[in-house]
Order: sequence, then structure tokens, then C-alpha cells
Amino acid sequence: TQKEERKQWYQRRVRADTIQKITDSYKCTPLEGMLSYQIKRYQTEADTDKQIVLNPSEMQKKEVKDMEFAVHEVYAMDVFVTPGTGKTKEYNSNTTVYRRTEEIYQLKMKASRAFYSDVCNRFTLMPFTLRAFEEETKAKMGLKECVTHELLQAYPVQQDATGQPVAQFKFTVLVVPNGNIRINGGIFDPATCKSEHKIEDKEIVELLAQSANRKTANKKKKKKAKSAAEEAKTTTN
Repeated sequence: TQKEERKQWYQRRVRADTIQKITDSYKCTPLEGMLSYQIKRYQTEADTDKQIVLNPSEMQKKEVKDMEFAVHEVYAMDVFVTPGTGKTKEYNSNTTVYRRTEEIYQLKMKASRAFYSDVCNRFTLMPFTLRAFEEETKAKMGLKECVTHELLQAYPVQQDATGQPVAQFKFTVLVVPNGNIRINGGIFDPATCKSEHKIEDKEIVELLAQSANRKTANKKKKKKAKSAAEEAKTTTN
């Protein structure tokens, strides 16, 4: 319906505006075309229509579908920010992170077959690093044929086109009835970073003050309940 379409557009627009306001406050830009996306078991970013695109290219603006979050969904958030232009280029460095594709090919080399079998058994369709193999040199021997015939896809190291540094924050979020919960990716401590810029928008400041960490949220909830109980006790007396 027209009402549902309007709601989906509004959710997408609010997400884009929020991200843009935060990066603008710090004189930074989201890296163009980077995806955050809904995940399910054995599913990667290419297998879902529910995608959040930071700084979308003109083609992505036409291709990415409108969406809305639903309770009990899970999202992989992958945020790239740079003080540069936001345009990307591959960094001149060999990547060590890959994931399996759905291509089929009969590998010729014994080392390649052993390596690919290990990848399928241990990582299924999930990304992996070559450091996960005890014999990394042997793994690299089998890797080349797998990549050549597109059985494995590389995750290239990206940098801003102007050579400016890129900061990446990756974490997983659960959408639950009482709010969002971040389940991995570590906790960012603002005290570890100092900036000459700050966020002035009051709505954004209030939004960022909310915790997506289960333990922190529970502590705040208990503290609020305790304060309310003490206040009620004082009033009664």
C-alpha cells in the first residue's frame, strides 16, 4: 500500500540522514557503496534484499530496494568512514580474507582440492582468513587455483582514493522487541579518542547515548528501577 511504501522510504531516509549527520559533524565521509545487511544462517551480503548502503553510488540508489526492520532479524553492520572524499580504490596489498562462492569447478591440483575441502568443512559460506590455517604456506599453494576459477572471492583491502586513512567498525545487531542488542564487535570507548569536532544535533546526541549493549542496558534499567523505588519510599515517608 501507499502507506507501507511511505513508511519504508521514511526508515531508509532516517538511516541515511542519521549516518550523514554524524559523519558531517566530524568532517568525515562514509566510504562509497559499503554494505550493512540482514544475515541468516549460511547467508552472505549477496543473498538478501535487506541492505543498508552507506554513501550509495548512483547505480545503488536505483538498485537497492526500500526496506524496514522487523523484530527478530539480525544485521551485520559494516561501517567505513574516512576524512577523504569517500571514493574507494583497492590498496596495493595482498588480502588474506576470502569467502566461498557458489561456483562449481573440478580442481586439478591435489593441494587445491585439499585446501578447498578444508574451507568447505570449516567455514561453509562464511568469510575466513588464511591465518586460520596451521600451515599457511600450504594453504596459499591451494588458494591460487580456487581464486582463479572463482570458487573463492577475495575481500580486498580498501582505501580512500586520495590516500586518506579509513576507519572500519564491524559488529552484529539483533533487533528485539525491547530495542537493539549488539552481540559482538567490542565496545568503543570515546575516551580513547580526542577530536576537535563534536556533534551538536540534540536528537543525535540522545540517540548515541542509548546503549545497544545488553549488560549496560540492564544496569541502567536496574538503576532506574532502584531510583524510582527510593523516590517512592521517600514520598511515602
